[in-house]
Amino acid sequence: MIKEGERAPDFALKDASGKTWTLADFRSKPFVLYFYPKDNTPGCTTEACNFRDRYDEFKKRGIEVVGVSADSEKSHQSFAAKKNLPFILLSDPGKTTINAYGAAGEKKLYGRVFFGTIRCTFVIDGEGVVRKVFPKVTPAGHADEVLEWLSSVLNLG
Repeated sequence: MIKEGERAPDFALKDASGKTWTLADFRSKPFVLYFYPKDNTPGCTTEACNFRDRYDEFKKRGIEVVGVSADSEKSHQSFAAKKNLPFILLSDPGKTTINAYGAAGEKKLYGRVFFGTIRCTFVIDGEGVVRKVFPKVTPAGHADEVLEWLSSVLNLG
């Protein structure tokens, strides 16, 4: 997994409308890049809705929120519409960005071991440097945790 202080890997991923976004599109201001396993699943929905409910507070601080999963653009479009998600969801079906950030690994669910996307979050500054890593995220309240860190450490209160 990418560590704090390292340069964030570049990416070129499409959002729900087919627009391609790269790391350079977020230069000049910090942004939150969060990885999640799958659209419309309970934990991922909880996490996304938590970011949705606090999105205005991120925007007031000039910070964009960007979610990434291996789901298709069409799946993201449906998920965003169904849950009124105002932020960017990027599709990484080949998992190149997921792998580049180290957001893939062994997981366990109901005693079954499998390889999948790990729920984790990165705060990246306007120069493309990772300022904070949240390696193991609990979906409920995660946006609050990120906002608290941003407010205290970056003095964006």
